[in-house]
Amino acid sequence: MTFISKRTGALALATVIFAASFGTALNGAVAQDAEPAALEAVQEEQNSTQAPDAAPQVRFVMNEVVQELPEQPEEPEASASDAASLRELVGSVDTSDQMSRELMCLAQAVYFESRGEPLDGQLAVARVVINRAESNTFPDDYCSVVTQRAQFSFVRGGRIPEPNHGSSAWTRAKAIARIAHRELWESPADDALYFHATHVRPRWAGRMTARATINRHVFYR
Repeated sequence: MTFISKRTGALALATVIFAASFGTALNGAVAQDAEPAALEAVQEEQNSTQAPDAAPQVRFVMNEVVQELPEQPEEPEASASDAASLRELVGSVDTSDQMSRELMCLAQAVYFESRGEPLDGQLAVARVVINRAESNTFPDDYCSVVTQRAQFSFVRGGRIPEPNHGSSAWTRAKAIARIAHRELWESPADDALYFHATHVRPRWAGRMTARATINRHVFYR
């Protein structure tokens, strides 16, 4: 009896130990299976509790964004209607800008041919150069008109000398050239193609029609 009881007790003890071991293993298996879900829950909790000052997502714009700039008012140009006289108009013309080669040749013709003349006379000389450039009888541009052989006495070897750039006479000549080129002031010799000094009488003058006499120059068509 005693032996049987011990054996029975041993079996019972072994059964208990086996059951305990099997339960432990089963619980471990369940814990391992549940681990991914637990990690996901932790991750969701971390995402929901992210710091409010975290950097926001950067959004890229596919198309260009162009902001229109306000229109800049254009600088008003000198106008004959704003001037009471040619002298006033000459004084209002901006001569500080760099001149094109063509305007430079026109201003040089005014300077060398008529810098001692009144403004009307200087404007008339500029008109002669412009009218020749627009005529079929002469070259097509101001510089070619001025440097044409045997036409203007101040030209030497097809070259125009340099004026005194710091003189008031040169400043006026540049203003006259701009006024004549833009037709801002009417000249009594508006359609003239020739002129000469009053102290000479060239042979060709008898074949021309006089348009105006301004101080020491006579203008013809």
